[in-house]
Amino acid sequence: MKKVLFLLLFSIPFFAQNKTETFDSQKLAEKRKITISLPLSYEKNTTKKYPLLLLLDGDILLDPFYGAIVYGSYWDDFPETLIVGIHQNQNNERAEDSEYEATQGLPSEKGAAFYEFIGQELLPYIENKYRVAPFRMIAGLDTTAGFLNFFLYKENPIFNAYISLNPELPPLMETRVAEQLSASKNPIFYYLSTSNDEIQQIAEPIKMLDDNIKKDLNPLVNYKFESFKSAGHYSQTLFAIPSALHQIFETYKPISSSEFTNTIAVLPSGYVDYLEKKYAKIQETLHLNLPIRINDFTAIEAAILKNKAYNELDQLAILADKYYPKSMLAEYELGLMYEKQEDYKKAMKRYQNASQMQEIGALTKTFVLEKYDLMQSKIAPKK
Repeated sequence: MKKVLFLLLFSIPFFAQNKTETFDSQKLAEKRKITISLPLSYEKNTTKKYPLLLLLDGDILLDPFYGAIVYGSYWDDFPETLIVGIHQNQNNERAEDSEYEATQGLPSEKGAAFYEFIGQELLPYIENKYRVAPFRMIAGLDTTAGFLNFFLYKENPIFNAYISLNPELPPLMETRVAEQLSASKNPIFYYLSTSNDEIQQIAEPIKMLDDNIKKDLNPLVNYKFESFKSAGHYSQTLFAIPSALHQIFETYKPISSSEFTNTIAVLPSGYVDYLEKKYAKIQETLHLNLPIRINDFTAIEAAILKNKAYNELDQLAILADKYYPKSMLAEYELGLMYEKQEDYKKAMKRYQNASQMQEIGALTKTFVLEKYDLMQSKIAPKK
């Protein structure tokens, strides 16, 4: 098993679809390099749309974010994501791109131009050229982590999620960000990190920002702050990246063993309703139209059987027919319902219907025909 996992981890990069382009920016009056990392399924699944992650400091952040997302999406904990990294590691670009006015703490000169480059040039270009869902994330480190907060100053921020890794905060930002989050009328994810070993000049404003956000925490804001022990200014990033992604994509995850045991199985009823609400929340928070996973159908079926709420198998069949109309799933659920209600003739008919449809997950033609034979054996001949 360890050998298989080792091969998996080291084979993933060979399939990465990374493209480095030179973007001719009118706002910056110069050409800038960007690297676009397409999801592994991008070419095969031509109708699917993907969340967008924009990385400031793309030179150093692209690889750790890409590795975390590919690994998480392999286990279906994260959705596949389209990543765009802006190169800022030459000629002091990251400092100039993040330039701000010292008194008011607002973008100025090159910083103002870079702000407009992202919002008015780069994002429209990416969204016109690639299939991206209407869910945008932005991340940065220290200098650029402070700069990304400027996008929160707008009444309607253009990003849905902010990952601020050990930010160096411009003047007044520790107050302004908290005020903007408190006043937000739309859902926002905000992740803030630092280390216990940070210098006072950076650590104090971060602590003030954390305190100000928590004073008046908006229920629409999904906020998380972490200070990592035994980690330095840069090494904390490797701890923070997966933690931030787990925070943002928490609702995306399939039903886990603990969720089944502690939340679903103990419900007195409403198991199918729980499933529908779970996926409605994914649509609401991440703007992803995700078909219900087969394993989640199986989990809800198990909860129904455990609690003998057999009538809900009818509702589960309706949902199965909506998402997988050509598969045997809906007919199988109806057959299972009639079987548990001891109406073996109707169960036999549904299993027969299922055997003529497409296999799905663990449901095979052989399996449903065995169920058909079992129902037939339960029907006692009349004497």
